[in-house]
Amino acid sequence: MNTGFVIINIVVLLAIMALLIFMQRKHVSFTKRVFTGLGIGIVLGFALQFIYGADSTVLGQTTDWYSIIGNGYIRLLMMIVVPLVMVSIIQSIINLEKSSELGKIAAWIIGFLVTTAMVAALIGVVTAGIFDLNAEQIEAGQAETDRGMMLEDRLGEVENLSTPQKILNFIPSNIFLDMTGDRATSVIAVVIFSMIVGIAVLGVRRKNPEQAEMFTKMVNAVYAVIMRIVTLILRLTPFGILALMANTVASTNFAGIMELGKFVIASYVALFVIFIFHFILVAVFGLNPFTYVRKVIPVLGFAFTSRSSAGTIPLTIQVQKNSLGVDTGISNMAASFGATIGQNGCAGMYPAMLAVMIAPTVGIDPFTPAFLVKLILIIGISSFGVAGVGGGATFAALIVLSSMGLPVALAGLLISIEALIDMGRTAINVNDSILAGTLTARVLKKLNVKIFQDRAAIEENISL
Repeated sequence: MNTGFVIINIVVLLAIMALLIFMQRKHVSFTKRVFTGLGIGIVLGFALQFIYGADSTVLGQTTDWYSIIGNGYIRLLMMIVVPLVMVSIIQSIINLEKSSELGKIAAWIIGFLVTTAMVAALIGVVTAGIFDLNAEQIEAGQAETDRGMMLEDRLGEVENLSTPQKILNFIPSNIFLDMTGDRATSVIAVVIFSMIVGIAVLGVRRKNPEQAEMFTKMVNAVYAVIMRIVTLILRLTPFGILALMANTVASTNFAGIMELGKFVIASYVALFVIFIFHFILVAVFGLNPFTYVRKVIPVLGFAFTSRSSAGTIPLTIQVQKNSLGVDTGISNMAASFGATIGQNGCAGMYPAMLAVMIAPTVGIDPFTPAFLVKLILIIGISSFGVAGVGGGATFAALIVLSSMGLPVALAGLLISIEALIDMGRTAINVNDSILAGTLTARVLKKLNVKIFQDRAAIEENISL
């Protein structure tokens, strides 16, 4: 009998996908199709949990089948991340007029990412204070206790690493291993390798221009093919978001959310304030923030549902180049760096809020100047190398809490609402990547303002 219900649920998903295909054939805009998939996915997820129950076998089997579409889409995006980052950065560097521009671009992007992460941490601290968040207010069940023990076990992986050792981890020793995404810093390692290759080509161009030209043509050809693959994958976005959202809502522990409602509300208030801070930064640099928001919303919607900053890299690059008018080299670098450096949600706000919540449990006043200054500085330094996939926030929290001398096990108290909060954090992480690229292009006069202001360019972010 269960099999029959599962088949019905699969047919419902296929019918909705057919509707999205029909909308595409009727030339309904990509943005509208994305949000249609998002909205119907939410409704479908609620319906599945309401009809079958959160712990039912039917729901578990249904989400397994739905994950073929949702998680399959994320896997396709992850598949193209490394070749896209590598070829994009090599091509960007060999097309630079001056090699000295590379250092300026990297410095501005990293500067924006880390600075905004520290501001996000401060926002998290203030929000936690306003909502009077305290870990002692949460009752620990078996799941929370198990999660806390897991965090303590994982702490051994990071607590003995000094800051120089963490920076050393960025440098690749086996580029083929990093191409597999084996480490949290694999994306940055690939970026560094690609930058070295690009700089080497510039050197070869001065001494042996014929060979450099041959390599450049090869890179341009590979880049064209990879971008075509990206386009093909991104066409699946409405379907991927539909399935991801349905699975997320259907699997959400609403009882846990109700119990920890104050923490959920506080987290999203902090994330909203960070987004407003980004909004203000766009205006400060002389750009229309409403135009910016309108163009990035589809990408943020995918980041929200996928919970993967790294998986969103192809979309992040596309929206910067085609919708916002950011220079190709800057957009590639900002998307790559932003997936692992200075993540405002996972590496900034989240560990700061946890530190403020946990400090009183060991008799520390988290609002003393000494504690706050130390916390913000540690977050700025530790924001390098946070993995851009699910679990990155946990890694950041372990580093910050252990550096502040706070018990990491108490971070496991939020396990029941982790997924819900992580969705918002990921959207803010991705927005910060786009923001860093846009502002860097603005500062270095590499922003095509006409494209930025072109309202029609909102659909250019994904070439269909």
